Amino acid sequence: MSSSDTFSLDAMLADLDALVSAESPSRDIERLQAHAQLLSGLMERMLGSAPTLIDSPVGSHIHWRGGNDPKVLILGHHDTVHPAGTLARLPFAVRDGIATGPGVFDMKAGIVQAIYAVASLEDSSHVEILLSADEEIGSHASRALIEERAIACGSVLVLEPSADGGALKIGRKGTGTINLAIEGRASHAGLEPEKGINSLVELAALIPQIIAIADESMGTTVTPTLASAGTADNVVPALTTCAVDVRVAVPTEKPRVEAAFAALRLQHPEARLVVSGQIGRPPMHESAAAGLFPIATAVAARIGISSLNGVVVGGGSDGNFTAAVGVETLDGLGAVGGGAHGDTEHVVVATMPQRAALLAGLCQELSSMAKRPPLGNVPAPR
Repeated sequence: MSSSDTFSLDAMLADLDALVSAESPSRDIERLQAHAQLLSGLMERMLGSAPTLIDSPVGSHIHWRGGNDPKVLILGHHDTVHPAGTLARLPFAVRDGIATGPGVFDMKAGIVQAIYAVASLEDSSHVEILLSADEEIGSHASRALIEERAIACGSVLVLEPSADGGALKIGRKGTGTINLAIEGRASHAGLEPEKGINSLVELAALIPQIIAIADESMGTTVTPTLASAGTADNVVPALTTCAVDVRVAVPTEKPRVEAAFAALRLQHPEARLVVSGQIGRPPMHESAAAGLFPIATAVAARIGISSLNGVVVGGGSDGNFTAAVGVETLDGLGAVGGGAHGDTEHVVVATMPQRAALLAGLCQELSSMAKRPPLGNVPAPR
């Protein structure tokens, strides 16, 4: 089994520098294509064969296969939330053991760790790597492929960054955005406000109803996050929009929450409410990781990680999709650091060889087992 001594940190950092210095913002197809080519070259050099680049409307997904009998899918994404040009302001750097730069934590360091992990295996014929181009924008162009390869492999290891202190992610909430558009009628705010229908006032009356959809006992949060109204300060606003962040911990909450939004009613009989959006990522219940987490802790102990925790988090990933189709899924196997999606994004570089060794050990253990059958999609009661 690989140990952290197997991996050259200097080599890992050189490849991380190359990836971070090639910006890959979501929806920027030209940059994503160039980044896919860069990753293809890295995989061919490290793994002995090039991946297949799968075209999509949002850029190339990257699929590497070690052989024809897959048992484990390493799942990640190579798009980032950082817009083009961020690199000029925040170039890749390593100072005092901390690597910084756009996308370094989410998840380019994790990708480097995964490639080095697979390269260290004596037999990688049971391993696949799939890196999508659109995880940060909902995985609409990659979801079917992700689910297909997850079912084919039987177990999934997700390269999303670790939780605090290097903890793995054994559960995730389902996530989505519900959008509200309230159509009223404009009028002069001072001369004849009574002739208008104030869409902003209508939203204000809806907010308590929206918040009441949440259910703390079920782990469901409902949070209005972004609103816009009106055209001028002396005009009764004819249109008001509001985005609501929704997260659910158990599958049965998805239809309840979506039905509650559909049942919202406005005060003014002539105002019109249009509700759109949904909970696009189903929850990843803890049961999906129940078989894999003990294997990870055993591997961790053998390679010198004294304590490996597993936590449930509120954010979503592509692991939500693989868990929902009944495939065992363990998340948070990427980099150790923090500041995802922000200027403070960073990786603790000393942990990179150890995380690569953990992933390699998991791949080795899962490769030696019979292919894991689907779990079904019936989570334990909360």
